[in-house]
Amino acid sequence: MTERPNAAASCYNKVMDDFALGYLFHRFFYRIFYFFRSWYVGGSRMIAHGFISVLESMDRSLAVKITLAHFFEPLYKDYSIIGRILGIIFRFFRVVIGAVIYAVVAVFFIVAYVAWVVVPPVLVFLAVRKI
Repeated sequence: MTERPNAAASCYNKVMDDFALGYLFHRFFYRIFYFFRSWYVGGSRMIAHGFISVLESMDRSLAVKITLAHFFEPLYKDYSIIGRILGIIFRFFRVVIGAVIYAVVAVFFIVAYVAWVVVPPVLVFLAVRKI
């Protein structure tokens, strides 16, 4: 005797097949969305945190903030005219050199961030172009 498939079981299998396909479809697009979210949001936070950390550690050695705060004070507490003039000149060059170094570091981080932002669209474009 051959068994006929149960109508309820057949309906159940069809619903489960649709459910599985829907689930896979949903997870596929969710994972793409999550990748781009983590790439751009997480990556932006990581680069910004790294930039601020580098600036803070550089300020410990370059001391531009402290130099600006004491810009017009005499160098090494030498209150003579020469001490006052040399203090301003030395501090001026220290601030300029620090600003140049900060600018170089900022340009490096900007280039790194632009590269980080551009990589996924370029890879997608190259992949689509090959198809």
